[in-house]
Amino acid sequence: MPHERIEINPDIMDGKPVVRGTRVPVELVLRKLGAGMSLEAVIADHPRLTRDDILAAQAFAADYLADEDIVYG
Repeated sequence: MPHERIEINPDIMDGKPVVRGTRVPVELVLRKLGAGMSLEAVIADHPRLTRDDILAAQAFAADYLADEDIVYG
């Protein structure tokens, strides 16, 4: 599924997925949310991000994980 707000470019952050037009990795956004930060707090830390950028990062991660194989064991 294409994600217009997420970019993967080997010349930006060594190819990690980032919010388009920034150098903010999707991983960083997710870690901050996972640590309990609110959307507003993440935006305060990264003023170039919008609420829609953060939601796009979450959707990208969910789509990525949906394609992962489940290994029991």
